[in-house]
Amino acid sequence: MQITLVALAGLPCSGKSSLAELIAKTIGWPVFSVDPIESAMHRAGIPSNFERGLAAYLVAENLADENLKQGVSVIIDASNYVRPAREIWSTLAEKHQARLVFIECSCPTKIHQQRVQSRVRDMPGFPEITWPDILQRISETDPWEVDPIKIDTSDMTSALSKALKALSS
Repeated sequence: MQITLVALAGLPCSGKSSLAELIAKTIGWPVFSVDPIESAMHRAGIPSNFERGLAAYLVAENLADENLKQGVSVIIDASNYVRPAREIWSTLAEKHQARLVFIECSCPTKIHQQRVQSRVRDMPGFPEITWPDILQRISETDPWEVDPIKIDTSDMTSALSKALKALSS
């Protein structure tokens, strides 16, 4: 069976982490999530800036690389809304001749706003995101070079089913 690199993408509060966890629990693949990595960097005293965000992606890339090298499929939980971030995963999948599956998570605007307003994470170094932050990210989002699998995460049972179907094909 070909190893697979699953890269979730989407705006904050779009359901990426929840879907990543459900996929991982169902099929047993490790998840490498950028936000907890960046939070650990904060706890180590590294200030919040572009370089720390990039470093978190690179740590996730190295962890994924080591697993793919051992023939273990992986799940990446990161926003991946800009082309350079997505290129990290494309290059890594190519390096290991792994199947790359981009899953773009989204949900209806009303649900997304409710998630943003109610989210409370115990993640040092990460202030809670606001709806204006989301709108800013939308304006910064690069178009896709490949068609991702688009999944509406407003119903996680349905989202998981669609993700698993895509991964089994």
